[in-house]
Amino acid sequence: MEGLKIALDNIDDVIIIIRSSKDVAHAKEGLMNSFNLSEKQSQAILDMRLQRLTGMEVEKVVQEYKEIIQLISHLKGILESRTQRMDIIKSELMDVRNNYGDKRRTEIIPVDSDFSMEDMIAEEEVVLTITHQGYIKRTALNTYRTQRRGGRGVQGATSREEDFVEHLFIANTHNFMLFFTDQGKCYWLKVYDIPQGGRATRGRAIVNLIGCDPGERVEAFVSVKEFDENHYIIMATEKGIIKKTVLSAYGNPRKGGIYAIDIRQEDKLIEARITNGENDILIGTREGKSIRFSERDVRSSGRKTMGVKGIRLSAKDDQVVGMLVVKREGTILVATEKGYGKRTDVIQYRTQKRGGKGVLTMRCTNKTGKMVKIMEVVDSDDLIIITDAGVLMRQRMSDIRTIGRVTQGVRLVKLDDGSSISSITRVMHEEADKNEINSKTVNPTISNSDS
Repeated sequence: MEGLKIALDNIDDVIIIIRSSKDVAHAKEGLMNSFNLSEKQSQAILDMRLQRLTGMEVEKVVQEYKEIIQLISHLKGILESRTQRMDIIKSELMDVRNNYGDKRRTEIIPVDSDFSMEDMIAEEEVVLTITHQGYIKRTALNTYRTQRRGGRGVQGATSREEDFVEHLFIANTHNFMLFFTDQGKCYWLKVYDIPQGGRATRGRAIVNLIGCDPGERVEAFVSVKEFDENHYIIMATEKGIIKKTVLSAYGNPRKGGIYAIDIRQEDKLIEARITNGENDILIGTREGKSIRFSERDVRSSGRKTMGVKGIRLSAKDDQVVGMLVVKREGTILVATEKGYGKRTDVIQYRTQKRGGKGVLTMRCTNKTGKMVKIMEVVDSDDLIIITDAGVLMRQRMSDIRTIGRVTQGVRLVKLDDGSSISSITRVMHEEADKNEINSKTVNPTISNSDS
């Protein structure tokens, strides 16, 4: 800066050097050598108009230089003094308050509980649909509008040819869905986390939503709003083990799931249902046996326990094919692998003590094959039968007549030679689906795969 001041004090010499130089480069070099200037300082002088280097303009340049030096000194003082910085901030804030301050219009209220994203989601009832192959979606309740009798209905879901909607029920968006796998594990999922889709969408695979281990298969599910002490989860395994756990034991969701039952080697979970502690349990086996007993005979135990004997299997290769909680005044449907089946009034299944061999519910012969399914049905249900060849057949439950318990049954479907039934499922009839949704007869607080 000292060199620049000397140059400005000797402005006549500066002008002579500039005018005598043959080009800008020589002028810049002459100024740098004569007044000990930097390259930038020399360039700044060359950038000035010549008139500013004469007469009164020189005094203006010198005055501007002095003001800049004074400003630099002032700003350095502010940066080095915290007191000055705080005074400036206080003064500016006071100006803002005086110019723009007004009375507060909002009210700040302290809240005791923590706020979460779930509080932003409205509580409303939605329709959940689960397909036979394990795809799930939620749909707005008003999508299934009431129609006049004789209408064409609405399309419910689009899926693969061999897939179909097996479960349809109403649940609250803040409900928990509990999914139970064949390995005895339980996984949680909030209803609002289930992807929403239109009537024609397929949904998402349940195994991908809950993140279960490879090879695990979802065998049962329940919808729960409150994990209270007055309801229980009843589970059954393929080897005849039955277990009851109070619902409140599942009230602490964990990522990655928990073990709901201790499964023995070569055994697997096949069913889980919610009960009120006063229901009857009915178990059926592959050899055509069944047993009905009160759930009060099963003591409640913790999650990571094995359970107790529900039915004593009559043969080494025998296994449980189904468990149901007797709730409706309906009939019991049993079916065999060669296409035979029957309906029997539930009253014909007398109550016994838990752990016995049970009674004959289907006379299994070489003609009928082994029993593959037992379920509770009503006339308004439909029956879907899938063969091992991939053939799917649907028929009205009311077309199957009700007969006695100790009988062979009637032919449900005619199979090709060498073909057998791989799966039998009860689904609500389409008209019954719409009536149930429109009247909201499904309990939105606690429901399971019966719904």
